[in-house]
Amino acid sequence: MRKQKKIVVFSGAGISAESGLDTFRDSGGLWANHNVEDVATPNAWIKNKNLVLDFYNKRRKHAFNAKPNIAHHCIASLEDSFEVQIITQNIDKLHERSGSSNVLHLHGEIDMVKSTGTNKIYKHGNKDVLNGDLCPDGHQLRPHVVWFGEDVPNMNKAMSIISSADVLIITGTSLNVFPASNIIFYAPKMSAKYLIDPSNVRIKDIDNLIVYKEKASVGIPKIVDKLLTGNL
Repeated sequence: MRKQKKIVVFSGAGISAESGLDTFRDSGGLWANHNVEDVATPNAWIKNKNLVLDFYNKRRKHAFNAKPNIAHHCIASLEDSFEVQIITQNIDKLHERSGSSNVLHLHGEIDMVKSTGTNKIYKHGNKDVLNGDLCPDGHQLRPHVVWFGEDVPNMNKAMSIISSADVLIITGTSLNVFPASNIIFYAPKMSAKYLIDPSNVRIKDIDNLIVYKEKASVGIPKIVDKLLTGNL
């Protein structure tokens, strides 16, 4: 029987933005001065592989150069006292680098690549991916990211994890992108729910939801402190 309280953290681009990584959420659809449709869709890949690969090669370098911030470290510290599962939309691996051990990636991982022919995933590290780089089966490699218009393979697993949460903490996401926007509705009715984001997130008819209209670096330490001291 599970004795520890289960805390599920659902994180989005806002927590990584505080580590200096680009986000297109609040920039009119531009991501590092690129239209999202030109670099993060299956059609973009078909149209211009070199542009897409160059874009993600730069994102990979930025991610490896970035450092976890206080919000990442505070979340990692919860593992000393609770069962913690992180579900993230971010591909940067900053949660793992801060010490978190249970991280489910919804949108892929920047240090991995995927075969365009077999969909097998391979560790790639910080190396560039070039047009002509092939998997062992002879197919072009692409970034292991879920592009707009593609299915999210881990969504059902994420919903199952959230359905057993005692505490759900959502941070760095506007909850505007489907299907992740519906993820909060899978939390148990009586579970405690905390949303930390400085933007105006429209959430209706959610039981036991408390909103902290703050950045992750401000709101997460407050919630973690209350959890660790038993005041939440």
